[in-house]
Amino acid sequence: MAESMSMVKIAYKALDDKLAEDITVIDISKVSVLADYFMIASGANINQVQAIADEVMEKMERAGYPMRQIEGYDAAAWILMDYSDVVIHVFSRDDRRFYDLERIWRDGAIIDMTQYGD
Repeated sequence: MAESMSMVKIAYKALDDKLAEDITVIDISKVSVLADYFMIASGANINQVQAIADEVMEKMERAGYPMRQIEGYDAAAWILMDYSDVVIHVFSRDDRRFYDLERIWRDGAIIDMTQYGD
């Protein structure tokens, strides 16, 4: 799980660098075999959502973490980036409210990323 947290830190910084809104990290390792962490963030418009995803992809690749799959990039309403143990969701504001992944995964533990600093 230490490697997964390393991935989360890199992705979190990339999300923050592109001014992603309301970045949420959920530890789902005890409630699902899908991944260790879900990261959820949103952007103000299609261009920002794609820019956020681009930044995450660039930083993760540079750190040596290959992406397994990406979905939704062209529409940019909900971009899902699968890094195996870390799954990153970048939403438009409206789609984030509609799908409400935080509610669906409420059994997971919300991680306070401020404890990790820069």
